[in-house]
Amino acid sequence: MRPRLPAAARNGAGWLRRFAATTPGAIGVVVLVVVTLCLLAGFTSANQLSGKISRHETLLDRTEPLAYAAQNLYVSLSAADAAAAEAFLSGGIEAPDVRVRYQTALADAAAALAEATVGANDPQTRLIVARVSAELPAYTGLVEAARANNRQGFPVGAAYLREASALMQDSLLKNAEQLSTDRFTAVNAEQGRIGALPWTTIGLLLLVLIACGAGSYVLLERTNRRFNLGLAAAAGATVLALIWAVAATTIAGAALDGGDSGAAHRFETLAQARILAQQARTAETLQLITRGDIAEGEEVFTQHTTGVRDRLTAVTGPDSAASQRFQGWTAGHRKQVEAYQAAKFNEAVDQAIGRGPETSAAKFTSLDESLRTELGEVRGELRGGVDSAGDALSYSPSATLLLMLFAAAAVFVGLWPRLKEFL
Repeated sequence: MRPRLPAAARNGAGWLRRFAATTPGAIGVVVLVVVTLCLLAGFTSANQLSGKISRHETLLDRTEPLAYAAQNLYVSLSAADAAAAEAFLSGGIEAPDVRVRYQTALADAAAALAEATVGANDPQTRLIVARVSAELPAYTGLVEAARANNRQGFPVGAAYLREASALMQDSLLKNAEQLSTDRFTAVNAEQGRIGALPWTTIGLLLLVLIACGAGSYVLLERTNRRFNLGLAAAAGATVLALIWAVAATTIAGAALDGGDSGAAHRFETLAQARILAQQARTAETLQLITRGDIAEGEEVFTQHTTGVRDRLTAVTGPDSAASQRFQGWTAGHRKQVEAYQAAKFNEAVDQAIGRGPETSAAKFTSLDESLRTELGEVRGELRGGVDSAGDALSYSPSATLLLMLFAAAAVFVGLWPRLKEFL
């Protein structure tokens, strides 16, 4: 048998049941339920909408900059590898501009790595950053060994360079690619959370409206009054809070534009195009170092350039400046391959790394500058959209909370005179 409540507790519970069955008791229950729901809905809406604003700030201050740093890290590492191959192909003492380009790429990689380290707040990111930090000195050491042997004419220099490039392609770039993919995924996820409707808030606000309707029905049944100003004001404030919460979130979602044509998608697509272009450039130079069959290198080059072309067509169109420069670069590459297959090795090397305006090196530099410009413009659009989303949400937490506090007060003020009639 269940233990029985003490007599005093049983008497108190019985009195409450009897009081709730009376008209003043029913009105009191209406006040308690509706006011409680108003307060719960108000604080919940303020919390949910404040969370969206916090996500907006995190996206601007950490998530998006880390994604940008991740793609910069990949591009800089790949550019350093391509510059090292160019320096080796030049033989002896490389041209000063090639050396500067290599050192600049390493400096850019170090800066991007430092930025990624500052923004790293999850185990996966910290692990990737640690791996890159540990392996980058090993890579530069192998490149310097290749450079020293190449300047003295020792064939072992090529082996050092191949080992350095293998470390870059098989580990450093793969880790950088994983970091870039993870960070862009985080950008898209944050945008989705900011633009998602606050369903808990919407549900509670609808419950408040239902409670106001039920309270009006109780008053009609108990007091024969069809209208109560307090409940009507509470319902109006609740409707306004509901419209505000839904409209602010919808406008924020529209400003973010996370669809296939949105700034975030175009930003990621252009970053991928720039990464693939760097990979293709590395393949373009490395295939000349072996002085053997270039079929495998050409397959890699074609695979990467096809990816670049498709992404540029999707984002900028086939007639854009970037697409035109891409076509100029691939045309220069075909001249390089033709010269190599005609056993004109020096001519092929000159086409690959020469300084003339029609060389592959010059054409690729022009393409990379165009991609960097396009990426900067789209990044500006992305950050502008995030700013606009923050503006749309800026007053929503306090506004919805104040409206629901007003609704709670209106219920109490509106029903207190009815309650006093029976006391």
